[in-house]
Amino acid sequence: MLTGTDLLAKVKEMGDVNKSDLVRACGYVSTKKDGTERLNFTAFYEALLNAKGMDIGASAKGGKAGRKLSFNTKVQFNGNLMVGKAYTALLDLKPGDEFEIKLGRKQIRLVPLGGEEEES
Repeated sequence: MLTGTDLLAKVKEMGDVNKSDLVRACGYVSTKKDGTERLNFTAFYEALLNAKGMDIGASAKGGKAGRKLSFNTKVQFNGNLMVGKAYTALLDLKPGDEFEIKLGRKQIRLVPLGGEEEES
């Protein structure tokens, strides 16, 4: 499979051809269990966007695209305040990481145990 500048050069070289032929010529083909050919259009277009400087998978960190983070939350019916996986992934937090809860006048701050508290 071609990537980067090699992919861009091949696309330019082939010009105005059938999209299936273009995907095939760039190597985005796999074989199904029954032996027939499968053209991987999605992988081709993702590689093409990446080659043009648009990395569409970077923000997702390997997950599927979804809603944008709102950075808002609300207290649940049982009184819990939830911070979702997308937010902890942004901070590269792992299961077992511990925090000190600091209460301010109108804020709650989570300070990593053993870490330096940043001033904001």
